[in-house]
Amino acid sequence: PAEYLEGHLDFLFIAPERLGVAGFGEMLAQRKPILVAVDEAHCISHWGHDFRPDYRMVGQRIPQFRPAPVIALTATATPVVQNDIVNQLGMDNAARFIHGFRRTNIAAEVAEMRPSERRETVRRILRDSGRPAIVYVPTRKEAGLLGQVLSEDFPAAAYHAGMPAGERERVQTEFLAGTLEVIVATIAFGMGVDKPNIRTVIHTALPGSLEAYYQEIGRAGRDGELCRAILLHSYADRRTHEFFHGRDYPDPAVLSQIFEALNAEGQPKELVRDRVSIASDTFDRALEKLWVHGGAGVDPEENIVRGEGAWKETYQLQRDHKLGQLNQMGRYADGHGCRMLHLIRHFGDRTDSEIPCDLCDVCAPGSYVVRGSRRPTSGEEQTMCEILGILRERNGLSTGQLYRGTCSDKAVDRRTFEGFLGGLSRAGFVKVHDDSFEKEGRVIHFQRAYLTEDGYAAESHEVAGIRLTDRPVPRPKTHRTRSRQPQPSVNDAAPELIAALKTWRLAEARKREIPAFRILSDRVLCAVAAARPDNEEDLLVVPGIGPALTRAFGDKILEIVKDGA
Repeated sequence: PAEYLEGHLDFLFIAPERLGVAGFGEMLAQRKPILVAVDEAHCISHWGHDFRPDYRMVGQRIPQFRPAPVIALTATATPVVQNDIVNQLGMDNAARFIHGFRRTNIAAEVAEMRPSERRETVRRILRDSGRPAIVYVPTRKEAGLLGQVLSEDFPAAAYHAGMPAGERERVQTEFLAGTLEVIVATIAFGMGVDKPNIRTVIHTALPGSLEAYYQEIGRAGRDGELCRAILLHSYADRRTHEFFHGRDYPDPAVLSQIFEALNAEGQPKELVRDRVSIASDTFDRALEKLWVHGGAGVDPEENIVRGEGAWKETYQLQRDHKLGQLNQMGRYADGHGCRMLHLIRHFGDRTDSEIPCDLCDVCAPGSYVVRGSRRPTSGEEQTMCEILGILRERNGLSTGQLYRGTCSDKAVDRRTFEGFLGGLSRAGFVKVHDDSFEKEGRVIHFQRAYLTEDGYAAESHEVAGIRLTDRPVPRPKTHRTRSRQPQPSVNDAAPELIAALKTWRLAEARKREIPAFRILSDRVLCAVAAARPDNEEDLLVVPGIGPALTRAFGDKILEIVKDGA
């Protein structure tokens, strides 16, 4: 602080969480900066793919630093997020510079595939070429398993938040140096990594948002040479995301139940939780959301008071938006148009040329790396000719109407029909555009199919030459018994250790003037007490503990556990 106040620093880098420390913002305000730069500015927005509540404090503190100009920087802000950033930072009449989203050297490919086939597919893709590469997987467990499989053929290693800091640093350093050719990682890997010659980025499951996906594939081909972005997915991925969405964003009725139990006088959290009879994990998640949206006030001792009733609208909007991000990702995976154009339009880059990329699996179907292709059967050819025929009479039909008009009396399911549309689109006969309408206050998205000039003139022998992509054949369901690694039970936790951790947590919360659950939730605190980690590696294995928390509090938590042993 003294160096800053005395003018010895040209730059001061701070984490937004630091602004929550009592007196820190006032100290900074004693010497006005000449510029305030907010990096990763999408984190300030409820609508961003990586929202962090602590970023809200940036907007609250900025008036103290005026008249310094403010610049907000992000590579993944949609128009909705851009508007929220401007609002949160008080940047009235801000100039916006939205451009550069087109990557002219990324060949994107999307393939629907059973989860059981993905490891071998990744191995095949990378065995002969496509390295260096980053492979993004959905879980830490899969990172370890796939990393081990790939290391049998070429230098590869896993990278995830459950690894000790030293091990993560070693893996990253070896990858940057070229000793390791492939990193198998969760989303924990990539921030700040600038390796120019990454040739391939593979996702082995559907990402949660287009913003996250674009950010991750953007790590490929920074040297300007051709690179590939390959997405392997199935409908099961969406179901997994929907499960976690329901867990992380409880039904508004749950929040309402807590809100109605509150009053103007502070009540202990445990008392409120017992009164509403909501499971502990669900209660904690709902309370945090209620606090974030202003429906509850929580002091460091976790006494709760009723907040403003306006929380309902903003929470419902955010909950719907998060689910909408998943739907947007699904529409990209199922889309029939140029992959790069889809991404450019999503981010609102109006300076783009709107020219197809000529590289992706839609624009250049002969360049498939993953999917096979085949000629249509006579029956499939007939159905595609019927699709063209209906569009000649009623161009711009919704794809739902088109499906019912051509396949309702046939044994053709919707997925197969979408495959026909994909073939017609890749052949240049059809264009499929997104559209939407409002119903009962909600935006309903759908697609319309339009004939191109070539589609109007297409003859049956040209349709017969279309290539259809292979789709996975459904496998009969079998019942399998999964073995799970036993986790320590909360009943194993010593009450004295839980009390000691809570005492420390309360002190940290008071220091930052935030609710104690923002330091460590009850669930994670009890899991730490039950596991009794001896070192950082053991601590990172505890569910809910990640690198950021370990960096901030790991040493102190381990010290408390050791003293309580």
